[in-house]
Amino acid sequence: MILEQETKDHSFVAKAEGAGTRLTVKLSVAPKTGIQSLKERYNTIKYDLGTGYSYPDSLKSMIPSNVPDYVDEGENYVEKITRALFYFKQCALIGPSGTGKTHIVYLVAKMAGLPLWEINCGLQTSVYDLFGKFVGLGKENWVDGLIVSWCRYGGILYLDEANMMKQDIATRLNPILDTRGHMVLTEKDNEIIPRHPNGYVVISMNPYSAEFAGTKPLNAAFRRRMSVWVDFDYLSVGPKISKREVTMIAERTNIPMPTTERMVRVAADMRKRYKNGDLPYAPSVGDVVNWATLVGDGLNPTKAAEETIISMTSDDPEVQGTVRRIVQMVFGSGTERPA
Repeated sequence: MILEQETKDHSFVAKAEGAGTRLTVKLSVAPKTGIQSLKERYNTIKYDLGTGYSYPDSLKSMIPSNVPDYVDEGENYVEKITRALFYFKQCALIGPSGTGKTHIVYLVAKMAGLPLWEINCGLQTSVYDLFGKFVGLGKENWVDGLIVSWCRYGGILYLDEANMMKQDIATRLNPILDTRGHMVLTEKDNEIIPRHPNGYVVISMNPYSAEFAGTKPLNAAFRRRMSVWVDFDYLSVGPKISKREVTMIAERTNIPMPTTERMVRVAADMRKRYKNGDLPYAPSVGDVVNWATLVGDGLNPTKAAEETIISMTSDDPEVQGTVRRIVQMVFGSGTERPA
């Protein structure tokens, strides 16, 4: 038998000859799906987080879709997170705001086909919202909270700004994250809820710092339950300028590459100063895109910066003056328009 591939329609032709007969059979082979291509690109094919997973129709809308690809420059964040969840079911992400932590969690959930249960620990979310409560009269009127629903149905529980979490919530999570693998619902007759086999946990946080109001060191017991820690950083910092960041911003805003590169240099300088403690905030890629959008609308870069990254960094006139000087060092006083 001879197989000849017809690449145009992703099919094979099988030809067999013998005893005066000839048989030709055409076998169709489905092309790779978008998810398969993503898994190949990010090297996660062998880490299948959704094996045997089925979910109620009501959770279908919680599976992320239309998530942009991540610009990977050798950090392998998607692979690291997926591998950690595959082997340990939980991991921690740490890094400054705007470095892509949440974006990548959404991408991992999309690739795995898992619902994403997202909780911002910096909000004044009550224990009842997270674990559940009775509504009205009668014990039959119980409503599960987000964490209980995740425990029952599986998916990825994403705890953003975890180092702002209330201590009573962290304590309630400890037995779910260790070898016990269950939670006790004290509010509902001490019901014991086993952790779903496809229940994964990702926590993310900014580095503990006085500049991030409300942050505090993680409880040691909770910290030990995070098996893998992934450090995030900006694409461009100080003298390191990412060509991919420059290209991405230019493509999104349709402004010339030389102008975009100079804007990224401003952002990279600000990020370095932020990491050194000289600025209270560093611009994310999205912040630079906002700045570039106004430049694309016709404003010169210096004037557009006044309405975006300068005012965004701080209300303090002294801090704004520092950012203004960084912009002026790269773009001048600001009467020219982009080339």
